[in-house]
Amino acid sequence: MLVQHLLETSASQRPEKIALVCGGQRLAYRELNAAANRLAHALREAGVQRGDRVTILLESSIEAAIAIFGTLKAGGVFMALHPGTKHDKLAYLLKDAEPAALITDGIRMKEAADVVATYPSLRCIVLASGSTQLQSSDGLNVLSWDELDRYSDKPLLSESKSSDLAALVYTSGSTGQPKGVMSTHGNMLSVTNSVNAYLHNTSDDVILNVLPLAFGYGLYQLLLAFQVGARVVLEKSFAFPARVISILEQEQVTALPAVPTFFSLLFKYPDLLKRGFPSLRYLTNAGAALSTGYIEQIRATFPDATLYSMYGQTECQRVSYLPPEELDRRPSSVGIAIPNTEVFIVGEDGERVGPGEVGELVTRGPHVMQGYWRAPELTAQRFRDAPTPEQRMLYTGDLFKIDEEGFLYFVARKDDIIKSRGEKISPREVENVVCQLEGVAEAAVVGMPDDVLGQAVRLVVVLDQAAPLTERDVRAHCARNLEDYMLPKYVEIVPELPRTPNGKIDKMAIVDRRWTMDDRR
Repeated sequence: MLVQHLLETSASQRPEKIALVCGGQRLAYRELNAAANRLAHALREAGVQRGDRVTILLESSIEAAIAIFGTLKAGGVFMALHPGTKHDKLAYLLKDAEPAALITDGIRMKEAADVVATYPSLRCIVLASGSTQLQSSDGLNVLSWDELDRYSDKPLLSESKSSDLAALVYTSGSTGQPKGVMSTHGNMLSVTNSVNAYLHNTSDDVILNVLPLAFGYGLYQLLLAFQVGARVVLEKSFAFPARVISILEQEQVTALPAVPTFFSLLFKYPDLLKRGFPSLRYLTNAGAALSTGYIEQIRATFPDATLYSMYGQTECQRVSYLPPEELDRRPSSVGIAIPNTEVFIVGEDGERVGPGEVGELVTRGPHVMQGYWRAPELTAQRFRDAPTPEQRMLYTGDLFKIDEEGFLYFVARKDDIIKSRGEKISPREVENVVCQLEGVAEAAVVGMPDDVLGQAVRLVVVLDQAAPLTERDVRAHCARNLEDYMLPKYVEIVPELPRTPNGKIDKMAIVDRRWTMDDRR
């Protein structure tokens, strides 16, 4: 089975069921499948072959979804990039992936025209909207979206296999240049099967996706929905809570995947949340852990909805989930392995450690991706062979503990651990303590180079609206609740924290001062 078969099966079984909603557009499964077929024919005619990469540089939209499935139907490998990708980074990604086609819009094409012109691998450019001065020439086809109507809406004969690559998903690059994670059709279907198994999605579900399709968490909402014939409502951003609340009501949304940033923004508008959302069946959180305070707020705001805390990485998409019935007993746990996978923890000697001991989390199963694109040395560091190919192992680089019953607890990234005064400090532990102080909305902790300490703890805090806290208050709270060696040397209260395009806190921006801060030494 291939990823595009998820769409094709639902189109066959529920042709008139609405599959996608975005803005004023509503597309049935039959229409979406036909549009993807037309794009596939256009790409194939332009020279895109099995295994060729196709770069998708679009906002979350119906066109972006069509581009993903059209690429797969043509036998290609899609790489969906964040629409805000900057010029230099785009140049690097195109050079790295050598795509045969680019699907974008006129505005982004104008910004990228000089980059595109330097890559002879490109054989086709499809513009979803707008126009460009770029014209078709020998070896390069330039098509507008309207021109796709002249192509057949019948499916192409596919030569792809489940072991073929389906996607290149690039990491955020917070610790260096972005790396392309290679995902096969089999990998992606394994994740989809496992996640749907514990979320219990059905054709009656309506999933509101406010996350970028370039972000694995956002991308998989399409796959989860299309596997069961559900509906996805695409919203380009969660920056406007009133709009999100309106969509929840109008579309009778049953599922809301989110990240802590979204919840933080939502809770700044309590008046919008008094309406009640009886249709909402569940919420999921991934990308970063929720504090205990946020968990309590979410459950109070959406009392009839089930909350799933999850943990994953781009390299395998999902590792674990916390069964909702365990949330009261283990609010700080990220749960157990997703179905059809295994997790364990190893020490520095590579041997498995027991309950309560800290070590590196390892996961294995068919969800583990194939490695990093054209980076065999990096691949060898993180991915290891197991007895059978479908049981490939991923060494996550994250430090965890596991309890007697097999529940996982995140400790820190291996490279996030702060060594100060000869002691190891977990940023997450300090952050959790700080977030227990009433009036603190978010906190980020990083290690800063220090001639005396080795590393000094730097704490950056965002307050709830109108919270009357000072830096002295934060320091006093830390002194009351943290051991001496864990106390932050630097404390700063700021309006907001820097973010990556995926909404995660960009700690590297704090460390290397790309983000303006007052040191207050």
